[in-house]
Amino acid sequence: MSKAAVIVESPAKSKTINKILGPDYVVLSCMGHIIDLPKNKMGIDVKSNFEPEYIVIPERRKYMAKLKKETRKKSVIYLAADPDREGEAISWHLKNELGKGKKVLRVTFDEITASAVKKAFKNPHSIDMNLVNAQQARRILDRIVGYSLSPLLWKKVTRGLSAGRVQSVAVRLIVEREARIRKFVSQEYWEIEAHLRKKTDEHRSFSAKLDKIDGKDFRIENEKEVKDAIGDIEKNEFIVSNIKESKKKKYAQAPFITSKLQQDAFNKLHFSVNRTMRIAQTLYEGVELEHKGSVGLITYMRTDSVRVSQDAQAAAKAYILEEYDERYYPSNKPNIYKSKKSAQEAHECIRPTTPLKEPNSVKRFLTPDQFKLYELIWKRFISSQMTPALYSVTAVDIEAGKYRFKTSGTKIVFDGFTVLYPAAFAQKEDERRKEPWKIPILAVGELLNLVKLTPSQHFTKPPAPYSDATLVKVLEEKGIGRPSTYAPIISTIIIRHYVKRIKGYFHPTELGEIINGLLTKHFPKIMDVGFTAKLEDELDNIEEGKIGWLAVLENFYSPFMHNVDEAKKHMKSINREGLKTDQICQLCGKPMIIKWGRRGKFLSCSDFPKCRYSKSITTGIKCPGPDCNGELIERRSKRGIFYGCTNYPRCKYTVRSLPEKEA
Repeated sequence: MSKAAVIVESPAKSKTINKILGPDYVVLSCMGHIIDLPKNKMGIDVKSNFEPEYIVIPERRKYMAKLKKETRKKSVIYLAADPDREGEAISWHLKNELGKGKKVLRVTFDEITASAVKKAFKNPHSIDMNLVNAQQARRILDRIVGYSLSPLLWKKVTRGLSAGRVQSVAVRLIVEREARIRKFVSQEYWEIEAHLRKKTDEHRSFSAKLDKIDGKDFRIENEKEVKDAIGDIEKNEFIVSNIKESKKKKYAQAPFITSKLQQDAFNKLHFSVNRTMRIAQTLYEGVELEHKGSVGLITYMRTDSVRVSQDAQAAAKAYILEEYDERYYPSNKPNIYKSKKSAQEAHECIRPTTPLKEPNSVKRFLTPDQFKLYELIWKRFISSQMTPALYSVTAVDIEAGKYRFKTSGTKIVFDGFTVLYPAAFAQKEDERRKEPWKIPILAVGELLNLVKLTPSQHFTKPPAPYSDATLVKVLEEKGIGRPSTYAPIISTIIIRHYVKRIKGYFHPTELGEIINGLLTKHFPKIMDVGFTAKLEDELDNIEEGKIGWLAVLENFYSPFMHNVDEAKKHMKSINREGLKTDQICQLCGKPMIIKWGRRGKFLSCSDFPKCRYSKSITTGIKCPGPDCNGELIERRSKRGIFYGCTNYPRCKYTVRSLPEKEA
């Protein structure tokens, strides 16, 4: 009997699935998208209902040839690409290319485990054209924008530039944050802390901060005001005026969705978004676990749903009750979390495929990075099914004449989920052991001894630049992009040299600011955060079958192309006019201007092409290469910005970043 063919994206995934399905199936990989729009032209026939011209990607022709050969004698083909728009589009293209005269079935699963895969193959379905059309609409929108704006930027700035519908908005966010930082004017302010003791305990002191003066909020802005206030405060007795005791619950966080995993992995593990997704992909597709072969350890990692299957809930419950006791598991019903409105509830959260598989039990089979990420996912999921932590909080007001000081003490009553996944609200375990309370037992009306008053000078700080975590957070909050797009957005704006990452934070390049300024002025709608979010919602509506994909394209196209035509006429030509400098051409005495070329920016005579004098713009840092008297200069490559020697190719020294520039 002829085996059925199964097609997935990657060799790692095919290996895991092949082990599960056994000898009755031959599992093949297509290496991701194998069919796409051509690179050398737009490939969209706008006049024929935006008909796309799909071709086999030239670099992937050998994979297509192999798929055709392997499936030629197969009567049944199962398409098992990932359960999202991209996977559905890949499956649709494969069906069109390979499915003539054959039975073609679609199978989807959120985890690559024996039970999930076998269940999917028992319940195959047809390709969901709503998903395909949503992906197709996104691809065509992005192609129209990219192939209309990029030539415009080549003409107005320099060749080799590109602009993207979503990436350009991300750059705008980074540029605007940088502008706020530059404009920020720091303001001085002071705080006063009183160190106090109970009259019956001369050995232990505690502190309280000045909170109000005459019942009003205040700001002491200079040292003279501080000295005056301290002199006035010292004249008064310190009396406990109010004590408020309360119990506070800290609830477990929902299991991970893509954006939250990316944020937590950055904050806790210092992983970039791309690094996180690469590692998560390997954990999803399968890891070799000795005699068990390749096993998928986590569910699909591109999701905005926090739904948990009943089987996973039951497994988590069994683990919690076995390892802890019934106090750590909700007595009424499992914890249920609500996804945001746009989430695809057919998907699940990111969780371990087998909650009983503790991180340490598989540690020896994982790379250090895989272990760290798996442990983070595992702990977040198990803790999400646990009871809340309970804290006892005592807040104390202390009056000194017209000055009111505040202090508080917190101790943990029951650690709940924080036993696995510590919360910011909780103290560290060793601190809880040493000093459960930071204040002694006090009573209203009690007089306290003043040990000393400590003033401290502070300055207001500007907003921090965006990091991987905070950029993903704001993209999600503003509805820009979706789970599968956050990592590509960040990769693209770095590769395009519009932003650079310095010590984990994003800063716009000079080129990025110029491009952003031009696009924001001439394409206000495309660069508008709200408009971009609205388009994302429309793509979601296509996926849900609420609107047609052609209607979205038609509504977008005409106004956009009108803006393109206007920009061709009125957009400033940086390529011709350049950016003014105070330097003078050594040959003709005309002013020098900054221009951009294939390798980066350079100085050119403003009288070009009559005068062709130009020179590199160096960093002023001497090249550390052996026997080299050159200087380092900023360069661009496919991997991003780097610094190379002005004496290249004689000196090939390069470095990714300059510590002196980052200080």
